[in-house]
Amino acid sequence: MLQRLTAKALYLLLALFMGLFIVSSMFIRAKYNYGVYDDTPILESQKPGILILLVILLLISGIALYRLSLRLNKYRMRVVIPVTLLISFAVQIAIVFLFPRVPTDDSETVLQLALDMLYDKDYSSFQSGGYLYMFPFNFSIVLYLKALLAIFPDNYLVIKTFNILFTLATTLMIYLMYRELNGKSEDKAYGVLIAAAAFIPSLFMNNLIYNDVIATAFLTAAIYTCIRFVKRPSIKYAVLSAILLAIGNYFRSIGALVLIAACIYLLLSLKSIGVKKGILAICILGLAFNIPNWTQNAVLQASGIVDEPVDENSAPVYMWLNMGFNLDTWGFWDNRESYRIYQNDANYNKEESTVLFKESIQNKLAEASFSDIVKMYYKKTVWTWTEGTYQLDRYGIGNQGSAGSGGMNRGFLMGSYSYSTAVTESFTSDSAYRSGLLWIVYVMNLLMYVFTLVRLIGGIRHRRFGEIFLVLVILGFIGFYMLWEIKARYIYPVYPLFIVLSCMGFKDFYNAWLTKYIPLFRPVQGSEVAALCDQKSASSS
Repeated sequence: MLQRLTAKALYLLLALFMGLFIVSSMFIRAKYNYGVYDDTPILESQKPGILILLVILLLISGIALYRLSLRLNKYRMRVVIPVTLLISFAVQIAIVFLFPRVPTDDSETVLQLALDMLYDKDYSSFQSGGYLYMFPFNFSIVLYLKALLAIFPDNYLVIKTFNILFTLATTLMIYLMYRELNGKSEDKAYGVLIAAAAFIPSLFMNNLIYNDVIATAFLTAAIYTCIRFVKRPSIKYAVLSAILLAIGNYFRSIGALVLIAACIYLLLSLKSIGVKKGILAICILGLAFNIPNWTQNAVLQASGIVDEPVDENSAPVYMWLNMGFNLDTWGFWDNRESYRIYQNDANYNKEESTVLFKESIQNKLAEASFSDIVKMYYKKTVWTWTEGTYQLDRYGIGNQGSAGSGGMNRGFLMGSYSYSTAVTESFTSDSAYRSGLLWIVYVMNLLMYVFTLVRLIGGIRHRRFGEIFLVLVILGFIGFYMLWEIKARYIYPVYPLFIVLSCMGFKDFYNAWLTKYIPLFRPVQGSEVAALCDQKSASSS
């Protein structure tokens, strides 16, 4: 009884957030367009005409996709899955060539560090004032890039191709997760596979040479294998989930949110998996979680690259919390104010800067009214979760310009394109093509929330809480980024969970409403299609 009440409360809480995002989007639109507004979050009045038109068009497309997936049921998985992934691979390769974006910001920095370490054995970035001294958690992506560059020298395309492979792995995990949660359904759910393979932000984010894509793949796989452990209580799945989670967290340090959610999920599932196996699985997850970071520290100190643990004087968590509390930009960016506190005022000293950051947060709280704080958190949360494009504008499409060369160099890496194409000329910052694409992705995200809400309400009404793990992870991200520095890109690792939940909700909506009131939309089963085909072939012969 307690487990069911807990699950119901969590479903209700996420449903309230989904309702907040949906209702807010009726009046305001969250935007991000680097070329027009610079690196700034924008909330503007909604354009209801465009919104309604795109909702209708995307709903029609969703219905068509679902009916297509039903017709594909007659084909075997070993045919449909590889073909779908191959088509998605081809589309992503085309995007990489059509939008040949070169690294900028942190992406440029980690790539340059990988080149320096590979060719010059230069690890000075770990010294005071260096990038890895401040942000040692990014050494994982530097190591990864260094390994790729050692095998495939000076080639952006290879790095982006590996990004694509990780995206395809995420796509497959989304499909398998959906199938696992749906039990013994006869529907092969090819629509979920196609939706994941054609998810626009993931198609473009392969242009970002950073940790988002690879971390998302490992974290999604960890969630899937943990669900599989609960469904089929074999310790090998718990061990595999622990390994995947540890690697995912190593690449991006938000794995703790998944770890906490996994532990709660296992505790809520003790009745089905058994107390001993459940506690053992939690212990395995916890013990394996920090092994990559411990190993990294040990190797760096043993090799003499560092004399102390790499995070001894790294930027403290309070720096991001201080950035996260900002009335003007809602925690998006504070014009390097927090960086100056750590770098200049505290001289890269973790303990001293922590004290200064706490004082800064306290001063901000004292100066702000309760109304100001509520408005800030509302704007911050709504923008983060309804912007919807995961900032593919900057990190996927890129900015107009030419770096003059398609090859990698060890000097300055320009933040534009390796070369211009007809497409890059068309997708300038204020072009109709770019604006149209961002609108489509924005509305697609909104519809995902709508159908996620449908699934959550259905779960509450019918006491069906099989997706509780996904709900826990999403709630963890929502709570965390209410306090942390924000970017819409930061919530990229939960897009697979929204695809799963929204596809479930769409199926519920289709079967409960469209098939009930509109006979045209009654599902066409694969067996019926096969029978019709047989009849036609018989009559023609």
